[in-house]
Amino acid sequence: MTFSLRSLALTTALGLAFAGAAQADVTIRYLASHGGLSAHELAEELGYFEGTGITLENVGYASGGPESLIALAGGSVELGSAATAAVLNSIAAGNDFVAAFPSNGINDEVQSIFYVPEDSPIRGIEDIAGKTIAVNTLGAHLDYTVREALHGKGLPQDAANLVTVPGPQLEQVLRSGQVDVSAFGYWQTTFEGLAREHGGLRAIFDDTDVLGEIAGGFIVLRRDWVEAHPAEARAFVEGSARALDHARDNPEETRAIFARVLEERGENPEVAQFFKGYGVREGGRATERDLQFWIDVLEREGRLEPGKLKAADILFAPGQTVAAR
Repeated sequence: MTFSLRSLALTTALGLAFAGAAQADVTIRYLASHGGLSAHELAEELGYFEGTGITLENVGYASGGPESLIALAGGSVELGSAATAAVLNSIAAGNDFVAAFPSNGINDEVQSIFYVPEDSPIRGIEDIAGKTIAVNTLGAHLDYTVREALHGKGLPQDAANLVTVPGPQLEQVLRSGQVDVSAFGYWQTTFEGLAREHGGLRAIFDDTDVLGEIAGGFIVLRRDWVEAHPAEARAFVEGSARALDHARDNPEETRAIFARVLEERGENPEVAQFFKGYGVREGGRATERDLQFWIDVLEREGRLEPGKLKAADILFAPGQTVAAR
């Protein structure tokens, strides 16, 4: 079975039209991120889902993307959010997911940054071999960025020791000397900004140095859910894309909403002032390179059979048809 996405142009005007097109009342459960506010959460705060039949339900927190994808595969949630490499690994393992739109992107303004104490002897990527690096989770964006960074220097991709540390503790473990490097993800600019303000840290590299400008991760939907709820899926993507654009055009208002939501969750609202944006293209557009870059990496590493995945088959984007695999 196939479904056409030709009508899914990500524009504000069509977003309003699709809002009225949704037919059913659907609840979309999801896992939130500590210190973060996803585009769909912002869209709900802005009222973009009113009249669509869509209700969002936060059912807890995810420590990272792989946990989110496991919940999606198991039916505990209706959407996942994960780094592109993790999404591709999950699809390759048999999960029939659609990459709906980039959750975040990396560029010169929004990026993942690897920090060391100012007096650390570590100066660049070539120095991280044998060192301990704190990341939010394994098998996701920061993990693959480190692997690709080491590969680019001709070093073994597993030369660094990665340990998992929750976002709110990244600064603490670095300053206490428990790790050599702390990696603040592009979705953790709030924690990165606070750590930078406290001083005494030095950035050694960021993910744009390694990957260039690219989507960092995707909001992911199950294909069967999209097929069962085509109008609602359309309205969800449209509303979320509008929120991405709103955040770019209205950063101060977005930070204020961010702070309020964090406070309502019982998190620290002060970190909202460091939110830099989502780093995505206008209209939440994705390109095939956003996926193909990582497909090529996974094939190179022998983790993915050559030709098994094609970006066009899984990218939920205007003017494309996505066929069931």
